[in-house]
Amino acid sequence: MKAQFIELSPPNEKTILIKQVDQEFLSNPLHFHELCELVLILESYGKRVVGNHVDSFSAGDLVLMGPNIPHIWRNDDIFLNPQHNERARAIVLYFPADFLLQLTDDQATISAMQQFIKRSKRGLRFHGQTLEQATELIKSLAQKKSFSRITGFLNLIELLHQAEECENLASEGYKPSFGEQETNRINNVYIYVMQNFREEVSLGIAAELVNMTPNAFCRFFKRHTQKSFSKFVNEMRIGHACKLLMNKQLSISEICYQSGYQNLTNFNKFFKTIMRKSPREYRKEMDM
Repeated sequence: MKAQFIELSPPNEKTILIKQVDQEFLSNPLHFHELCELVLILESYGKRVVGNHVDSFSAGDLVLMGPNIPHIWRNDDIFLNPQHNERARAIVLYFPADFLLQLTDDQATISAMQQFIKRSKRGLRFHGQTLEQATELIKSLAQKKSFSRITGFLNLIELLHQAEECENLASEGYKPSFGEQETNRINNVYIYVMQNFREEVSLGIAAELVNMTPNAFCRFFKRHTQKSFSKFVNEMRIGHACKLLMNKQLSISEICYQSGYQNLTNFNKFFKTIMRKSPREYRKEMDM
């Protein structure tokens, strides 16, 4: 299937393709492809799923996704409001996984690049000084042509490969098991949760979306995502709560209800289970 953050045709085996995204709303379906995909969000926010990892994204998000890992990026529904003025802006790089291997016969370099691509198959998110340096390289790379684009790209990959300021997204041992039919089914469920996590999310409705009984759906969902449906929903809600905690004008109680929880006890319990710290501790760490 097509490799798309927005619609495009896959590059040939020796091509680095750079796409500058500027649109009203990111709404591509869950998809996967054989290319590596590096996404830098310049403007906008929403929810993303990479493999079986769920989180919010915002400006400055930088994620590398290796070959064949299912992913979906979707703006929050406020972007559909005609009065909403923000745009969805990003720079996306696509390149074949073996692109770097074709440039050298040095076995140490080949081995290092193979390990890097292997890590990217779980998705890699970069932060700190690595994020700052990579952002400048990507922005300049988008303006380069021909040979200077290749040398700039190699400098970028060297930076990312050596970076310690990064984290894997999908869980260790995650293995994609999607065919086209399963991808379409899971996509319908993901969109349903993304649109409704602030309210009640119904297992029955989710099961109906894929024409299954609730029990069959739970087995199907866990088989393909390696986590339960309830855990997925809670991760979506807690990811949203983490973004809201950056707004010091909102109280913990307000964030609880805006994230889809009906009481503080449940909110605190799930937040601590997923984030390994309380909402108050999380907010305090952001001030350090």
